[in-house]
Amino acid sequence: MPSNTLLTVDMITKEALRIAHEKAVFIGTINRQFDNSWSSEGATGNTLRIRVPAQYTRRTGSRVMDVQDSLQQSTSLVVATQDGVDMRFNSAELAQSLDSFSKLHLEPAMTQLVSGIDGDVLASMTKLTYNFAGTANTPISSLTVPTAARTRLNQSLAPKGNDRYIQVNSGQMGTLVTGTSAYFNPAGAISEQFREGLMARTAMADYYENERIWGMPNTSDVAGGLDAYTIVEGDADLTVSSFATPVAGMVFTIGTGTTGVFDCHPETKAGYSQLKQFTILSGSTATNLLISPAIYLTGARQNVCGSTGAALQVSSCSGAVFTCLGDASSTYPQALKYHNDAFTFATAALPLMADAAKCSRMTKDGLSVRVWQGSDIRNDELLTRIDILYGSSAIRPQWACRMIGTV
Repeated sequence: MPSNTLLTVDMITKEALRIAHEKAVFIGTINRQFDNSWSSEGATGNTLRIRVPAQYTRRTGSRVMDVQDSLQQSTSLVVATQDGVDMRFNSAELAQSLDSFSKLHLEPAMTQLVSGIDGDVLASMTKLTYNFAGTANTPISSLTVPTAARTRLNQSLAPKGNDRYIQVNSGQMGTLVTGTSAYFNPAGAISEQFREGLMARTAMADYYENERIWGMPNTSDVAGGLDAYTIVEGDADLTVSSFATPVAGMVFTIGTGTTGVFDCHPETKAGYSQLKQFTILSGSTATNLLISPAIYLTGARQNVCGSTGAALQVSSCSGAVFTCLGDASSTYPQALKYHNDAFTFATAALPLMADAAKCSRMTKDGLSVRVWQGSDIRNDELLTRIDILYGSSAIRPQWACRMIGTV
């Protein structure tokens, strides 16, 4: 463009959106279908209620009908977080070519903004993921752990196909590729060729290198016991013996052997060989842990069973031990494998201010960005703010699995 032509707000918005799309390593791979839903019937203010399919039990044979109530399940997506980056430019800077202006100003600004959002969403979704695969303090140097994570997704009935992804940091990727280089081939997804961090596809997943994966910091307590009480249907908290203040996102299992709480098939309710895995949402006190998933003992939503595959005998859980993953006072990077419908991310279109002479809003692949400019005549500067209003939610956290390795 000619050097004497000032950049317009629309040009800046379009370029900012292009950079944001490229830097969205995690949020660019998860469900984005709800971006335009805030005028829909299910939206109330900044909250959208997302319906989750109901579950039923099977009737066998031609016996009398056993009519079941249709219990509609839902989760909420709240779009209420507004992040931005603020800049100022003088007339000379605005007379640069778009390429120069983008490289010197927009790219570092948008990288900072989108990187922060991407990291925050990845951390919050990882904390809500309760399935895990791998062994603490053992490097992920083969496809054994990604394959075990794939098994967790399959057991939770996550759809198979091209919509599965893995986020790992560069250290984990280096160890993994060194041990399995023959299995990694360049990804052929044309639509993703400009997404930062895409490495390759193998073992039924696209691998992304992402330095923003969350590190799980264990507290000084990683083991304890349940109090002498009875687990009830839909229990979403556990009463435990005194336990050091937990960190949201620590994962654990309950019991061992005959006292263990085991996982089961979501539909047939047949028992799996592994203990049910849980994540700590918060610890309201040293003796009460809020957990996910909630425990369902029977019926269509049953998600646990006893060691033999039979219905869990809740009395056997009284006083059972619970064991958190990893060593005390250690931090473990949480690589994540997931189906894109496990999580959702949405942005809402911010308003264009009526008195703003230079205010532009654009959307690309569901990502909405607003650029608003105002002049400072005293200093011959143009003040610029770039904003994104967003929210995220774990729709089906069972369709994701953490991959555990070394500290």
